[in-house]
Amino acid sequence: MRNLKLLKSLQSSELQGPGSPQCLAVRADTGSLLVASHYSITEYDPRTGQVVSEASLTAEGFLPEDGSGVVVGLQDLAELESACLATAGGDVVLFNLNTCQLECVGSVDSGLTSMSWSPDEELVVLTTGQETIIMMTKDFEPITEVGIHQDDFGEGKFITVGWGKKETQFHGSEGKQAAQRKIQEVQPAAPWDDRRPRVTWRGDGQLFAVSAVCLQTGARKVRVWNREGVLQATSEPVNGLEQALCWKPSGSLIASTQRHPNKHSVVFMEKNGLLHGDFTLPFSKDQAKVKDLLWNTDSTVLAVWLEDMTAGEDKQVNTCIQLWMMGNYHWYLKQSLDFGRDSEKVPVCVCWDPERPLRLHVVTRSWTSITYDWACTTERSPGLDATDNANVAVIDGDKILVTTFRQHVVPPPMCSFELQLASPVNQVTFLCQPQRTNQLAALTSDGQISIYCQDSAEQANKTADGFRTMSRPPILQKTFRVTALQKEPLSLRQLLWLEDELFVGVSSGLLPTMSTLLTLCPAQDADDTLTVRSEVEVDGVVIGMVHSIQTGTVALQLEDGQIRKLLWDCPELSVEDWRDSSGCSINFPVPCVQTALCSISGEECLLGLTDRSHLYAGDTELASNISSFAICNDFLLITTHSHTCRCLQLSALSVKGLQVALASDGSQNDETLRRVERGSRIVTVVPQDTRVILQMPRGNLETVHHRALVLAQLRKWLDSLRLREAFECMRKLRINLNLIYDHSPKVFLENIETFITQLNSINHINLFLTELKEEDTTSSMYPRPEGSPVQTQPVSGQKKVDVVCDALRSTLESMDPNKFFLSILTAHVKKTVPELEIALQKVHELRENPPQAPGAVSAEEALKYLLFLVNVNDLYEHSLGTYDFDLVLMVAEKSQKDPKEYLPFLNMLKSLEPNYQRYSIDKHLKRYRKALHHLSKCGKEHFPEALQLVKEQKLYNEALRLYTADSVHYKALSCAYAQHLVEQQQAEQAGLLLWRCGEPASALQAFAGSLSWRNAICVAQQMPLPPDQLALLARDLAEKLTEQRRYSEAALLLDQYAKDCEEAILALITGAVWEEALRLIYIHNRQDITETNLKPALLEAVSNQTSFLEAQMATFTRHKTRLAVVREQKEKARLDMLDEDGPDCPDAELYSEASSVMTGSKYSHSNSRISSRSSKNRRKAERKKLSLKEGSPLEDKALMYALGEIITAVDKMREEVHGLLKALVLFQFDKQAEKLQLAYEEALHMVEVAVPEVWPENLQNTQAPLTGPNSTANSIMASFQQQQSPAASQQAAEVMTPPKMRNGVKWKLSVLT
Repeated sequence: MRNLKLLKSLQSSELQGPGSPQCLAVRADTGSLLVASHYSITEYDPRTGQVVSEASLTAEGFLPEDGSGVVVGLQDLAELESACLATAGGDVVLFNLNTCQLECVGSVDSGLTSMSWSPDEELVVLTTGQETIIMMTKDFEPITEVGIHQDDFGEGKFITVGWGKKETQFHGSEGKQAAQRKIQEVQPAAPWDDRRPRVTWRGDGQLFAVSAVCLQTGARKVRVWNREGVLQATSEPVNGLEQALCWKPSGSLIASTQRHPNKHSVVFMEKNGLLHGDFTLPFSKDQAKVKDLLWNTDSTVLAVWLEDMTAGEDKQVNTCIQLWMMGNYHWYLKQSLDFGRDSEKVPVCVCWDPERPLRLHVVTRSWTSITYDWACTTERSPGLDATDNANVAVIDGDKILVTTFRQHVVPPPMCSFELQLASPVNQVTFLCQPQRTNQLAALTSDGQISIYCQDSAEQANKTADGFRTMSRPPILQKTFRVTALQKEPLSLRQLLWLEDELFVGVSSGLLPTMSTLLTLCPAQDADDTLTVRSEVEVDGVVIGMVHSIQTGTVALQLEDGQIRKLLWDCPELSVEDWRDSSGCSINFPVPCVQTALCSISGEECLLGLTDRSHLYAGDTELASNISSFAICNDFLLITTHSHTCRCLQLSALSVKGLQVALASDGSQNDETLRRVERGSRIVTVVPQDTRVILQMPRGNLETVHHRALVLAQLRKWLDSLRLREAFECMRKLRINLNLIYDHSPKVFLENIETFITQLNSINHINLFLTELKEEDTTSSMYPRPEGSPVQTQPVSGQKKVDVVCDALRSTLESMDPNKFFLSILTAHVKKTVPELEIALQKVHELRENPPQAPGAVSAEEALKYLLFLVNVNDLYEHSLGTYDFDLVLMVAEKSQKDPKEYLPFLNMLKSLEPNYQRYSIDKHLKRYRKALHHLSKCGKEHFPEALQLVKEQKLYNEALRLYTADSVHYKALSCAYAQHLVEQQQAEQAGLLLWRCGEPASALQAFAGSLSWRNAICVAQQMPLPPDQLALLARDLAEKLTEQRRYSEAALLLDQYAKDCEEAILALITGAVWEEALRLIYIHNRQDITETNLKPALLEAVSNQTSFLEAQMATFTRHKTRLAVVREQKEKARLDMLDEDGPDCPDAELYSEASSVMTGSKYSHSNSRISSRSSKNRRKAERKKLSLKEGSPLEDKALMYALGEIITAVDKMREEVHGLLKALVLFQFDKQAEKLQLAYEEALHMVEVAVPEVWPENLQNTQAPLTGPNSTANSIMASFQQQQSPAASQQAAEVMTPPKMRNGVKWKLSVLT
């Protein structure tokens, strides 16, 4: 749905010469024109008006001096830096563009009728006066010469396998009479046909087609040849085929023209010569002749060069060029260039630019060159409010096809309505006034502007046949004649309709490098004429002009990308530079073919899209893969070549933010991004709506509701409490309904009644309730826009679903509980813990007391609806849990259950005593606590059953609360509970239960088993236990305590209860409790034990402690030395890895994957083997990694861990050494004591000094993940995995932290210093 819009036209009349131009070519590298006439060949630069080079063809004898010579072909050869031309006399001449020398490279005696080079300039085809084809290389070496007229069809001849006869074949709509119809004789070529062959190449240069007049029939026939000069196919006989011939560069079709009895058509052939489609030219068969057809280089535009058949009163014929485009298999006439009847202004040469696909070059008979630059644009109405119908106008000859996308989406070539004009339309513009943007103006090729406005008269919405009118076409209000237009076609371009009768346009300036801006308004003496109110010259060629309906700004773009601002709302026009807020001049780096004004972060900015898909905001490039864009309200919508559509809110982003957003791929829930079909382009965006209209490459339309537009519109509706519109939109577009609440919880809860009133539908309320989830959709599915306030939950400590359900239910019950009964049930059922019992109870109440209000729901309907929400088995069980058998039967009847299944069970339950009945029901429903509660009320005869239930379900605590402490049942339950605790290795608690319920023997056994010796002694004395048995019990307990190294407690039992002081003293000596041992020795007067046991034990303890310290210090020194070596190797490896030649050095492998030293180790570690282990085993496996073996992966950490363990062990000896020193001094072992104290002091000093060396301050920084240019993927991954592992991180923290020493503990004896 795009039109061709004229960006600029460059007209140059400086070139003059004898005769008239005959052939035209364009130099691809410089853009200059090569013009061959009857006398000379000239290279001319239309931009500067200078002749670059020129040579006379008559002086060299290639053309006769009387001007009767003809140039039949001209081609620029970029590789040779020459131009090749062919004359009708038979000469092939090379014109050197550097030296301006002419060279004849060949001559044909019979003369030449045409010359055509292949697109790759490797081959040239010449047609001779003897009706032959000569094919040569670029060096003009002949390849072949064949006759144009061949009797054979060619290599592509169709094969007939002989199935059936023509009379029995299917002939489609023509019917069976087509089989008997005789083939009509082909009419000879038209009298005006010049009968010269026409040659055209396919875009890839593999095939070329020749159209020539057949010698037998006199009609034109097209033949297709390959590069080797072998005939491939011959066209079928086509009556009325004309001389024009052009192969579409994309290679699919060959275009020509055909004159029918009642029409004139452009027809298309395939490479096999068969016709394939056509379109009709907008005039009768004898009105005009087609001089030529020209495809542009990208095959999007077909130029038709026409000339009237009959001359006017001045005996001059009218000439025009039509530009056609195809979309959705329909051909549109986009532009019609009418050159009038002046013979001097008639085009004699027309060609497309080889580099710029939409640049057309025309040279007239008077040597005037005109260059037209076009761009494909979409003419859409600029409105931003809901009154704008989202109009899109498509030019199709003398018709404007208008589609109003707000009302309906009509696929092209159809439309909402057609506007018929008297002449072909060149430009369409919509009125740039709020509330009136549906009005449009059309500039036609005859220089008139037609105004179309909406019909203000009130008309019935429905017609007589009952159909409703969705949109009314505008009516023609007025037609203006523009007096300021020059006689050249399209002298007025870039037309803008700013106010009621005020237009702004661009025309050519006094110089080719200047433009004139005109404001047009009605003349005072003639209302139907537009005159120039004011004008201003612009230093530069204006190629774009755009208006902002919000600010009224008009921005201009010059051909070099400069941006200007037009001040039009004053009596005299003026132009100034475009500046930003800081006063700096802003320009596009390159010219843009599409521009639009918008506001970014409050600053007005001009966006531009180049023909190379680069999007600019002023001088800043935003993206480089944009295929189309549109501005709608506060949003920028773009489509990209990666087949996505982005929608960005301009007010929330800066230019830098736009760059970042367009460069990102988008997150999972990015509402600004959506995928679209390949090649999609934006046609328009419906203002104040959610619809985006996209057009596919073929031409068909697709409507998408972009998530960003949808959410923005929903937020507006929710903020303005238009909840019904929001709900309908969300339901239609499948937006999660939780957003209604999540957008603003407080506002929703305050306006629940408004929500219910606007929806006014039970089904819609139920749908909202059933979609409720605990998830906050504004933080997951639909994130809030940046800068918007975050809404918090109004009720803390309660779940969202429960809050909404309770609020809705209470409001519904207060409004009309009968009408909204189903919604009330839904609110009960959809809570996080479904209130099925309450819902069932309400249904039961409804059955008992049916309401009389009209429209009220019956109990059967309510139950049926409840069964739709809840599984029938769950509902049956919940109804059974109410102990209401009427309710159970009501649910069962509505279910699919067999009465033979549930009726016997219900009858059995009804026959039971009430408490036992409820127990049976609760046990059936596996509600064991309730079952136990009801069973406890059933009497003594059911206690064994209760005890069994308690044991099976382990309900001991609940059971003990149901019985009194002095009852027999309580004692039985306590004994059972104690037995359970013993099985659970909790014998001490079992003993407490047994002791309090009067079972001392069992309690004593439990306490003894748990080594709770104090409680055991108390129970034994309470029983009471005989002295000998008490002593035996004490000895047994003391033995077990000794096994657990609890020597002091064992000594107490032996001394006080077993009455064995010697064993008690020996236990204390064994446990190194020297002072307590001395106390018992003197209490019991056993000084003999001092000599026999105590002193030898002291000397042995000194020897053990001294040996232990020596071993620990030796190990400590060895580990510390090894750690220094390992760290030195690690640092060396790190420096080698960071060096340029690091990966090649022999010691590079010293640096492990986890930033540890490998030193040629064969060990490696992997987390995959232990991934499924328990946490305990995982920690054990992590500790195994800390191997002290030299060369292990984590040797440095293992050494630090071992050193920390040694320091901790030595530090813990302070109290033990202190007690031993005191005992040694007491018994005058001063030398041994001094030696021990000195050894321990040296050990403490050694470890204290070593702590800073082992754990330096920068240790944490050296343990960063291994990254850098020389790191491998495996090393980086291993490093990060090690850091991210919880067990590894905990262990690493322990290793990296030095152990704390208890320097505050006093252990030294001053008497030994």
